[in-house]
Amino acid sequence: MSKTAIKTDAPPSGDHRNSKPADSTRRPPPGSVNLAAPAAGARTPADPTPLPQPVGEPDLSRPEYYLNRELTWLNFNFRVLHEAADSRVPLLERLKFLAIVGSNLDEFFMKRIGGLKQQVKAGITERTVDGRTPEQQIAECCELVRKLEARQLATAVELLAELAAVGVKVVDWSDLEEEERTQLRKHYLRNIYPLVTPQATDPAHPFPFISNLSLNLLVTLRYKNDEHLSLARVKVPLGAAIARFARVGETEMWIPLESVMANNLDLLFPGMKVEACEVFRVTRNAIYDVDEDTADDLLELIEAGLRKRRLAPIVRLQVAEGFDPARLHMLSHELGLQDRDVFENSGLLGWRDLHELHELARPDVKDAPHHPAQHPDLLTDRPVFDVIRDDGPLLLHHPYQAFDTSVQRFIHQASRDPQVHAIKMTLYRMEPGSGIIEDLVHAARQGKQVTVVIELKARFDEAANIRWANALSAHGIHVTYGVLGLKTHCKLILVVRQDHDGLRRYAHVGTGNYHAGTARLYCDHGILTCDAAIGADLTELFNYLTTGYSPARRYRKLLVAPKHLRRALLERIERETRLHSEENPGRLQFQMNALEDPDVTRALYVAAAKGVSVDLIVRDGCRIRPGIPGLSENIRVISIVGRFLQHSRIYYFRNGGAEEYYIGSADCMGRNLGARVEALVPVEDPALRAELRRVLNFQLADQRCAWRMAADGSYEQRRPPPQRETSTFESMIAWAHAREFEGARLRNRRASSGLPGLEGSG
Repeated sequence: MSKTAIKTDAPPSGDHRNSKPADSTRRPPPGSVNLAAPAAGARTPADPTPLPQPVGEPDLSRPEYYLNRELTWLNFNFRVLHEAADSRVPLLERLKFLAIVGSNLDEFFMKRIGGLKQQVKAGITERTVDGRTPEQQIAECCELVRKLEARQLATAVELLAELAAVGVKVVDWSDLEEEERTQLRKHYLRNIYPLVTPQATDPAHPFPFISNLSLNLLVTLRYKNDEHLSLARVKVPLGAAIARFARVGETEMWIPLESVMANNLDLLFPGMKVEACEVFRVTRNAIYDVDEDTADDLLELIEAGLRKRRLAPIVRLQVAEGFDPARLHMLSHELGLQDRDVFENSGLLGWRDLHELHELARPDVKDAPHHPAQHPDLLTDRPVFDVIRDDGPLLLHHPYQAFDTSVQRFIHQASRDPQVHAIKMTLYRMEPGSGIIEDLVHAARQGKQVTVVIELKARFDEAANIRWANALSAHGIHVTYGVLGLKTHCKLILVVRQDHDGLRRYAHVGTGNYHAGTARLYCDHGILTCDAAIGADLTELFNYLTTGYSPARRYRKLLVAPKHLRRALLERIERETRLHSEENPGRLQFQMNALEDPDVTRALYVAAAKGVSVDLIVRDGCRIRPGIPGLSENIRVISIVGRFLQHSRIYYFRNGGAEEYYIGSADCMGRNLGARVEALVPVEDPALRAELRRVLNFQLADQRCAWRMAADGSYEQRRPPPQRETSTFESMIAWAHAREFEGARLRNRRASSGLPGLEGSG
């Protein structure tokens, strides 16, 4: 790992005669600190708010009953970081988790801290349901981030030492032999140096613009025989095929690019003496205001917002340990930052770049490759439409079941089927070169009616979605941007097909994006169905999305936000409370990314206090406190962190025995229920309900990756005997492949026996 307060230990000329020879055994990465990384089973930090003391009937308006959204999200990153410290995880996968925490923190400052700072600037002092002002939230978040970064550094030091022991080494310039330095200098001159532009900072040169998340060198130098010091900023030119880590020869040693640049500054400043070279990195606010009501063209408005984001206020300054105090004061002043906005680090700045090393071809220190299974009912050459119509709806489980042979196949066949007249779908995030786009364009060329609702405001995907919108429009596809003032977050496909008995609507409703890349990494569910009521509801919903008009739209089965979903959830929670009895106990089981909505939280408290069993599988932020005597003793909250990202939304209501299951795009967050178009769809087929029951049971029984939340907001990872260390992910993979095997076996048996329906899988 590079020294981020870089000392150029070789003379600027590149002459190494006076430098200390590198130890032939290669020293461990610098930056070691006396902080032990957490052992498996360790507890994450508790919330600083004291636990409520039960006195009679609880007053659910009191703030101590609610955890803070921002702090609980940071707590989630302690759980992610634990994966980087867990010896049960392969080494390069641990490095990936270290990078994920870095990327998450970047986004946290861009979105959450940026938004809070906007509130402070606007003079907003209103307290959240947990009793904190924006100013208080910033202060507490910054304090917790420093603890998280300290643990991150300690974990990194141990992990990089373990990687070095198996041959993957992150080194500093001082660790290299002279021949290796010479080779890197040549590489730098040939491939990097032409892209580097030093910028002076003095009265004749205004302080340069510092782009978001850029890595920078602040160089202090002077002419020989001149005591006057000058400053220059040098941007490390990452991106555009320039990697953060440069390979040292043909070895598996990797050196951060800033270390190479800092030790070859004589090329940029010939004849000058380098007194110091210090690394810094800035994070800018990513939140920008969009007044959609006054916009003539929403696409142009979003493009203007992206230009504003580039110049947005800086919300965080990261500097190398040992940064000169006077220069740090100058830098903070120029960037308009307070002391609390400055984060000093003795490790890498920009941990997210460790993703590069995770891509190394070292299968011995990575998870075994994951190969999604085929859905057993799709092991056939029959059109997907025939399977859905004749055999019934299908429930898909990604990444355990293949996305390309299910959802993408559905769209592909729709685009080429002459009986299909119309395709409508929503798009929130897509991968570059998406095959789905090609299919939609092909469908339009065949004369089909193709309508695509693209969400231009999908955070950090705005520019890509603008390009998709323009590309689709250029091919005659009807592109709309949804309803003004609302994000379109629902995941929907509607296909209208002429069947032998008339027009029939086929649909896919899912929990995840139509993104083949994330479908291999995120845990999501989707249903393929031709249910007439669901098809009619989707027609209504697409009419709303393409016009914005909602005159008394009624939905037969879908639960749709923002008009109906919050009320529908609250009514069902209250119904569970009302129906609960000792003879017929109530049960609620929800899985989601985050539980933030105060109304839903209060309703769950009331239900639990009346005796209803409440199981919550919440990936990250969670306001509710389980285990409060007399109030939430019947609430269990778990968070599952591991190989794949939990992204599903499942809602189960026992309903006095007449069970209800829903899946869809919505979390229980204020933004999802009140400011987005979301949709939950009921899963009514008994076989599909049994699948969801199995999915929930796998997670609730997880003894490897599940963390259980305590009333104080801390989490503790379950620590079972080794023979019971089966994770949700392992269970789901095994189940998906067992189903594929059984489906193939039945198909082959039918084929050999000459039974009808030979192409089916049973």
